[in-house]
Amino acid sequence: MEKAYSYRFYPTPEQESLLRRTLGCVRLVYNKALHVRTQAWYERQERVGYVQTSSMLTDWKKQEELDFLNEVSCVPLQQGLRHLQTAFTNFFAGRTKYPNFKKKHQGGSAEFTKSAFKFKDRQIYLAKCTEPLPIRWSRQIPESCDPSTVTVRLHPSGRWHISIRFDDPTIKPLPVTDKAIGIDLGISSLVITSDGDKVSNPKHFKKHYQRLRKAQKNLSRKQKGSKNREKARIKVAKIHAQITDNRKDHLHKLTTQLVRENQTIVVENLAVKNMVKNPKLSQAISDVSCPPLPPRRRGGWGGRQLAYKCRWYGRNYIEIDRWFPSSKRCSNCGYIAEKMPLNIREWDCPICGTHHDRDINASKNILAAGLAVSVCRATIRPEQSKSVKAGAEPRKGKKQKPKS
Repeated sequence: MEKAYSYRFYPTPEQESLLRRTLGCVRLVYNKALHVRTQAWYERQERVGYVQTSSMLTDWKKQEELDFLNEVSCVPLQQGLRHLQTAFTNFFAGRTKYPNFKKKHQGGSAEFTKSAFKFKDRQIYLAKCTEPLPIRWSRQIPESCDPSTVTVRLHPSGRWHISIRFDDPTIKPLPVTDKAIGIDLGISSLVITSDGDKVSNPKHFKKHYQRLRKAQKNLSRKQKGSKNREKARIKVAKIHAQITDNRKDHLHKLTTQLVRENQTIVVENLAVKNMVKNPKLSQAISDVSCPPLPPRRRGGWGGRQLAYKCRWYGRNYIEIDRWFPSSKRCSNCGYIAEKMPLNIREWDCPICGTHHDRDINASKNILAAGLAVSVCRATIRPEQSKSVKAGAEPRKGKKQKPKS
């Protein structure tokens, strides 16, 4: 089972100089390749792939004005071209937008494969570095594991992180339980379970909003290109980093608890990318869905953390279709209401008279739909994420909005 541990590290001045040059070269090669591929299509309707850009990189290194590309490891440059190819593959598959150019103020990353680093005496030695990286080892890599990939990242606030990827055979499934749970996601309450529990939304962005607003106003007053503007930019980036860290910490603790306590977890497959287009709810939705990450990889509403933790620990993870009328359906008799506006938080079923809390009722229906599909399919393999369309309403013509 593949895992990745992320650590802070504090490079020496020599290491930081080399790493910054490496990130700059990776950014330059990525942007040049993206420009070439875009220009080739608009001028000649020709598609340029990874093989052609790799040959171009060899020619670029021979040019006098780009001779500095030879001063850094060639592996991160090649990996940057591979990442560009992946971006185009996702674009043509309709999963993402057209690739953007990388910018210096965004920091950047460089990926090193096995041929470009050395793991010796529990230390990481990068290519062209004689000293190991001064990593703050918050937790140790298992003794029997050897890293396969190392990724160095520079945050816009100036923090350095290193992500070490390895295959961990020590992960064992948790003891099997008979407890299943349905989860409905919301804004006022981050998670509502079919057991009737509600986890309040910590609203991390709102806690730091005034500090962030003041820092951004201070940044807007600085002259572009000045050192004071760079200092103000770093202050804004540090506040954003603090908000992101708080979100990740809260979501990791919550998802780990859910995985430990339940054998089967059923959630809705929400289209967060479309939901944030609502101008009235976009900020609140983004605050609970980790906006620094791409839409399908968000740790909050995206469900990414639940999915991979279920694979690790032998739990069943089921996604039901986003069009399933979980909020409008009575969990007691199955009656489906015609309309259920967002301002209605409680309602009574006109058939059986049951009083429902909107969110708890939805979570119960989500659980029932997930269990029905699991029974129909006999068994659900924990290593695969299930996306089912139980009870989905047919869509005709223009796409409708989610019913919950």
